[in-house]
Amino acid sequence: MRTSVKISASLAAAAALTLGLGACSAPSDPKKETTAGKKADPAATLTVAASPTPHALILEYVKDNLAAKEGLKLDVKVFDDYVQPNKATEHGDVDANFFQHKPYLDDFNKQNKTHIVPVVNVEIEPLGLYSKKADKLGDLKSGQTVAVPNDATNEGRALKLLADNGVIELRDGAGSNATLADIKDTKGLKFTELEAAQIAPRLDGFDAAVINGNFAIGAQLKPSTDALALEKGEGNPYANFLAVKAGNESDPRIVKLSKLLNSDEVKKFIESKFGDGSVIPAFGAVKS
Repeated sequence: MRTSVKISASLAAAAALTLGLGACSAPSDPKKETTAGKKADPAATLTVAASPTPHALILEYVKDNLAAKEGLKLDVKVFDDYVQPNKATEHGDVDANFFQHKPYLDDFNKQNKTHIVPVVNVEIEPLGLYSKKADKLGDLKSGQTVAVPNDATNEGRALKLLADNGVIELRDGAGSNATLADIKDTKGLKFTELEAAQIAPRLDGFDAAVINGNFAIGAQLKPSTDALALEKGEGNPYANFLAVKAGNESDPRIVKLSKLLNSDEVKKFIESKFGDGSVIPAFGAVKS
């Protein structure tokens, strides 16, 4: 591994903000105009929950450079986990969120009886395998420990990445929802399941770890050069999208933001800011 892991100041600030927002996630404000079924004021500020990197950075670019021209007032609230943004959106504490992909959202809605729906795809952050103790895949040895995300969709995604690169073997038929029980041959490796947000800060404690792209970037890792194995962007089903509570898809402010997030200006910003391929534009409708 050629890059030491440092938690960015934005992640530290995000953690504090998450605690504050999480504490008021329920019940929602009865005066809020963006709850499902109510007509939102098109002149009101649109509040969007987002992971620090790259989601909040992309939204801040839109806020600073594009929103005013469309008459859109945008407020970005940063969260450093994958649970509170959906809860805050469901309760009406924020109007939308931008941090997740479709398999994760489908599982979250099922497990939590929430009603969050995707609006428009924006980008993909390839998942990667990282290590501070190995410089290549061949350096991983029997008896060593690998950390993987513990949520259903990202764990399956992580295991597929490992299987595709010969680190493990999965049982025949194991799909995108594979679990540790679906590993046919561990090659002697041991696995630890952790919340996705906690893996990068604890990379030192493992021989290797599969880290979601946004958390890798936030931890000062460079996917294109630091990852021992990295997902391909082409044909990747894990595009991250703007999401709202069902019933708010036609909010005129959401329509404006969707247009801006799929604009040529945002495409150029993503390619310029993340030119190493760690974040890839993936515009368009979300496939069901």
